[in-house]
Amino acid sequence: MGSCFPWGSVSLILFLLLQSMLHLSSAGCFVEERAALLDIQSSLIRARSLVALDSWADDGDDCCSWERVKCNNSTHRVSHLNLSSVYVTTEAEGDPYFGRTDGGPFFQRTERDPWYFNGTVLSAFHELEYLDLSYNHPCLLSLEGLVGLSKLRYLDLSDTTRGGGFPEFIEHVALLEVLALNYNKMNRIPPAAVVKNLRNLRQLNMSWNSFDGNLPESLFSLPRLKILDLSGNNFGGHIPISSSSGPIALEVLDLSINFLSGTLPVTAFKNIRNLNLRDNQFSGSLPLSLFALPHLKFIDLSFNNFEGRFPINLTSEPVPLEVLKLDSNYMSGALPSERAFQNLQNLRELSLSFNQFSGNIPTFLFLLPHIERLDLSSNLFRGPIPINPSSNLSLSLKSLRFYQNNLTGRISFIWLGNLRKLEEIDLSGNANLAVDVNIPGWTPPFQLKQLALSGCDLDKNIIAEPHFLRTQRRLEVLHLSDNNLSGSMPNWLFTEEATLHELHLGNNSLTGSIDPIWHTQPFLQSIDIHMNHVTGQLPANISSLFPRLLVLDISNNNIVGHIPTSLCEIDFMEILDLSNNKLSGEVPACVFTNYSLLMTLKLSNNKLGGQVFGGLNSLSNNIKELYLDNNKFDGTIPHNLSGGCLKFMNLHDNELSGKLDTSFWKLPSLVILNLSGNRMTGKIDPHICGFTQIGFLDLSRNKLTGSVPNCSFVALNFLNLSGNSLTGDISFNAPSLIALDIRNNQFTGNLHWVRYLDNIRILSLRRNKFEGQITPNLCKLLYLRVIDLSYNKLSGSLPACIGNISSNGDTYDQMFDSANWTKDPYNSFHGFEFTFSTKGNPYTYGRGFLVSMSGIDLSANMLGGEIPWELGNLRHIKSLNLSNNFFVGSIPTTFGGMEEIESLDLSHNKLSGPIPLQLTQLSSLGVFSVAYNNLSGCIPNSGQLGSFGMDSYLANTNLHQITQGNMCVAPDPVAHEDVGETPIDPALYAVMAASFVLGFWAIVAFSFCHPYGRSVILKLYSVPRKNC
Repeated sequence: MGSCFPWGSVSLILFLLLQSMLHLSSAGCFVEERAALLDIQSSLIRARSLVALDSWADDGDDCCSWERVKCNNSTHRVSHLNLSSVYVTTEAEGDPYFGRTDGGPFFQRTERDPWYFNGTVLSAFHELEYLDLSYNHPCLLSLEGLVGLSKLRYLDLSDTTRGGGFPEFIEHVALLEVLALNYNKMNRIPPAAVVKNLRNLRQLNMSWNSFDGNLPESLFSLPRLKILDLSGNNFGGHIPISSSSGPIALEVLDLSINFLSGTLPVTAFKNIRNLNLRDNQFSGSLPLSLFALPHLKFIDLSFNNFEGRFPINLTSEPVPLEVLKLDSNYMSGALPSERAFQNLQNLRELSLSFNQFSGNIPTFLFLLPHIERLDLSSNLFRGPIPINPSSNLSLSLKSLRFYQNNLTGRISFIWLGNLRKLEEIDLSGNANLAVDVNIPGWTPPFQLKQLALSGCDLDKNIIAEPHFLRTQRRLEVLHLSDNNLSGSMPNWLFTEEATLHELHLGNNSLTGSIDPIWHTQPFLQSIDIHMNHVTGQLPANISSLFPRLLVLDISNNNIVGHIPTSLCEIDFMEILDLSNNKLSGEVPACVFTNYSLLMTLKLSNNKLGGQVFGGLNSLSNNIKELYLDNNKFDGTIPHNLSGGCLKFMNLHDNELSGKLDTSFWKLPSLVILNLSGNRMTGKIDPHICGFTQIGFLDLSRNKLTGSVPNCSFVALNFLNLSGNSLTGDISFNAPSLIALDIRNNQFTGNLHWVRYLDNIRILSLRRNKFEGQITPNLCKLLYLRVIDLSYNKLSGSLPACIGNISSNGDTYDQMFDSANWTKDPYNSFHGFEFTFSTKGNPYTYGRGFLVSMSGIDLSANMLGGEIPWELGNLRHIKSLNLSNNFFVGSIPTTFGGMEEIESLDLSHNKLSGPIPLQLTQLSSLGVFSVAYNNLSGCIPNSGQLGSFGMDSYLANTNLHQITQGNMCVAPDPVAHEDVGETPIDPALYAVMAASFVLGFWAIVAFSFCHPYGRSVILKLYSVPRKNC
């Protein structure tokens, strides 16, 4: 009988089993997949990565058991491969730390060779569903191997493939559901045809790239896309959703940190649960319908241009909204009533900071049943915080932030006694708000993480008698600055269990020292104790005490001694400010070179010395601000100085010497250079013209000689070369110049070059050898506020058009619009100042007074002719000095129109005529002189002119004083080398004239009326006359 068993089928099964055994290793891992994984490991070893995945070789042959690998339980094929952050070449790399403010993670990155990853090895993983290659920059990745991964559903290439456009091969990965391409600097958006093929995509993340232009409309049409993140790009225009197209499928939409504008397509957001439009350019009023979306739980509209009042919804239909953020807009008015919040009973977080809301803080906000975080900071709220001992506060409250308002009254922490979940209180910047913290015998039920009470009406003994602070054992942030607190430095805070991240005690009256401290503070990142009375030395082991400091500010104290070398061992330091102390000795050279993250170094106003930069020529590559001014640093600035990010270098008032040789400086970002008050010699190096970004250059008070190089400084705003021995003509080009100070040199030539200074506000050419006439082109400089041409050899008449110079100028912000370095977020430079003589003395004005000072000083030249009456149009001028010239004619009556004049000096000229009565209208006049002229008439004694002594009128022979009887009398004699005979009093003239007249008529009457008189006259006529 024949067999009916299907031997052909058995053969097929045996063949398949044999085939499977050939591909599987003895431990059940597919050989080609294991080989591919070892290939990846080898590439990391060749790239010298610290994450070499050594366990892959140590965990046996079964790759399914290796770390970062997951296999399908039934097929034993690799299904998940996590290679995120496997390329690490330094210990600190990939270590996120506090400090980034743009919303993205911060990873310390150093320049290094890329990881060459051959993506074709991925083709061995036929059933791969999950692949994460994120955070392996720089990685040279060939992506062709991904095309054959037909089952791939999750792909993360964030911070791995830098530059270029959207990887178009992804359209062939048909089943892809999640795609992440964050932090890749991509600049070309995906074509619509490619996007159209990604119909299974549920989540797309392309944040922090370089995409620009309009948002791709095709992305909003993907039928299954639920999550879209395009934040941190440069997209502009509007959101490309038509209001008539119906709701989109998206549930989470993040378009934050772009340049989007237009109206919000609220009707299309019906399915939205999370909407983040933070930091864009949306404007107008908030649509009321936005707060009625049926699924919306989170909305962030912060940092836009929304205005108007808080939208009022009078319907009681509850909405699921839990988080509402409207910070940093232009919204105003009082907050609505409790009724308007009836539908917002699910709110957990309400953040309205940095707006212009006003009125009282509504009580009902503290009673919302689920409210956890309430932020009303930086508004115009006034009155008391509506909390008292009987308040029934929401027990869910965790954070109360009301800083920078106009709050008054009193609040006691004991009134918060029921808030067991409370973690944060910030009431800073409310100077009239009394805050009771120290309550003896009371132990609060909460443990705060953040306490900020800077600039409040605070108990001055909160540090000296820290009843409350000792109960708070989980504090991470403590800000008590600007309170005039007494007591010693609270070193007792630095316990072994302390969790402090930030300690800010600046601008108080604390004493004591910061040494000794017995326990390491591993979490402390910021110490600010500036402007106190702290003494002693910096701890020698400061790096072991505070190993993770980002900010150390102990400026304006009385710290003595040397800077400890261990300070250089704090790897994460970003801001180091030791200025305005009594530190001495040499600065350890490592301070200038060891900090890879240091942005600001301030050592100003100490007694530090030694060679500048510790004798080194290479500064830390990340440093942006360097302040070593007012010390005793000596030596020569290196001719090959380098610092890739250095923007502000301030070395004024030291003992630097030698020539300024910039021929090999590698400072491509340099914006501010201040070397004033040193002993530098020689000519100004022409290579200085190569610093095209320079905005502030001060080489004043040195011993520089020769001519100024013919540079073209496109960005230069401030130039100070005063107090040197520079010569020659001025020929440089600086169209953006705001202030030019070249006083006290030996420059020659005429002033025709000033016509190119279109933006000039301050022009100070005092004590040089300029000659020729004052060009009418000076009048075309529309923004001039201070003109000092005194002590030169200028001649000719004064152009009448000078009276058309506004002197009103512009606001401080407008003035510095062109000065890009003033907008730098790291810029703390306040060194700009200018000197101008007024009221008989030189005054130095800081940058804050620039808009409030205006004046013209043309004294000590050879100017002549009449003073143009048009000068009376200078309504806003504060000081006018025309003394020591050869002006003739009368004082213009129009000078009475200089409403804000404080100092007017017309002395030592040849002026004639009377003093105009119109000058009595100058109510602000504090200094006035017309001495040594040829003025005549009476001195007006009303207004401010009546308050000046006779020194203001000396040596005007025909100028008279008005007495109490309104009589003009000559001034009293004054002993002075230039004064001639003092005129006789007019009253004496009158007496002498009357006596003469009376005597004359008495003689006539006696001669013709008295007998004896007649006989004498007859005898005189009878005397014989002799021949001549």
